[in-house]
Amino acid sequence: MNIEGTLIRKGAWWAVEIPLLKIYTQGRSRKDAYCMAKDAIESIIDEKSFTVSVTAGPADTFMVGSNNEVLLMALALKQQRSSRHMSVRDVARNLGSNSPAAYSRYEQGKVRPSLDKFSQLLKAIDSRLEPVLTVL
Repeated sequence: MNIEGTLIRKGAWWAVEIPLLKIYTQGRSRKDAYCMAKDAIESIIDEKSFTVSVTAGPADTFMVGSNNEVLLMALALKQQRSSRHMSVRDVARNLGSNSPAAYSRYEQGKVRPSLDKFSQLLKAIDSRLEPVLTVL
């Protein structure tokens, strides 16, 4: 699984946006911006064995991948939920569940959701959220 990001040149800086992960950073060059994106994700997840790869895409896009997709999906869920000031209980309720612990397992990276389940979890956070598949 790869998550798309964009680069935007702003004067002498390259701004990085990874909307699904709610990560925004910058660098003095494209290469530096990619390094900053990688560092931001790895710092948030903070697991010794977790590594991120950043690959240039078409135009000013890039792809973020990792050696542990479960943790990358968990980060996306947590960042999206917290950016909307929702509790785990709120998301569980939107899923029609009385058990916040069941949803919490996805955010903790203890359970790997299928693509359908990942989409369902994102929609429980915000009905407009949906993973987008692209072929490079």
